[in-house]
Order: sequence, then C-alpha cells, then structure tokens
Amino acid sequence: MKLAIGCDEAGFELKQIIMEFLKEKGVDFDDVGCYSKDPVLYPEVAEKLALAVSEGKYDRGILICGTGIGMAITANKIPGVRAACCHDVYSAERSRKSNDAQILTLGARVIGVELAKSLVEVWLNSEFSGGRSLPKVEKMNEIDAKYRR
Repeated sequence: MKLAIGCDEAGFELKQIIMEFLKEKGVDFDDVGCYSKDPVLYPEVAEKLALAVSEGKYDRGILICGTGIGMAITANKIPGVRAACCHDVYSAERSRKSNDAQILTLGARVIGVELAKSLVEVWLNSEFSGGRSLPKVEKMNEIDAKYRR
C-alpha cells in the first residue's frame, strides 16, 4: 500500500508522531506537507493529497488538522474521493469496511496521541468488505459522477 500524509500547522505535531508510528509499522508513505508550524491554508494540503489519491498515485491518505472536519470536507470535493473524519475506533474501522474510505482525517485538538495511533492502525488494517455495502458505495460513486462538472 502506498500512503500519503498531510496536515496544517494545527496537525503538525501529531503528523510527526504518526509518521514515526508508520515507520515503526513498516508502512511506505510520503509526506505532502505542511513541513513546519507556520500557518498554511489546510484546503491546499487536502486538495493536493486527495487529488493524488483520486489519480491513483496513492492508495490511501491521512490528513490532520485541528478537528479533522475541514480536511474531510475539502478532500471530499475531489471526485472519486471518500474521506472520513474519525475520532473513535469503530468509525475508523467502518469507514473502510462499509464505506471504502481512501482518506482518514483526524483532529489533533480533539483526540490524543495514543487514540490517533489506534485509529490509524485499525484503519490501515481494515479492508472494504463489499457484500451489503457494495451497492451503497456504488451508489455513492454514481452520485459523485452525476454532479461532476
């Protein structure tokens, strides 16, 4: 699996911790920014990562900001992307198994470090289950295609 990770200044410290966690787990990833605690416009980072995922350059992505909400909203503007803001283990797992979310967003000001690691681990180890969820994801894709400009 090829993974990308990105953040804004609010998520910078957590991103550094998650990147170390990914290295320990042997996960191949690229850091797409930001690279310091200097303020950035998080929609630019979310767009960059989500576009790369939609183009197949990465299988999945992780985005971190203060709440995770703005990153998810922005990433979901990119056609073909399903980004989920998760702050509990069950939602992280279901975002993959039921919704085939390619992008996980986290809120550095909402969750602690150990929970963030747990969410990332569960999310990375979960795969889309298909089955009863397949028609729902297919319908999401139809709606996405319907409103593309």
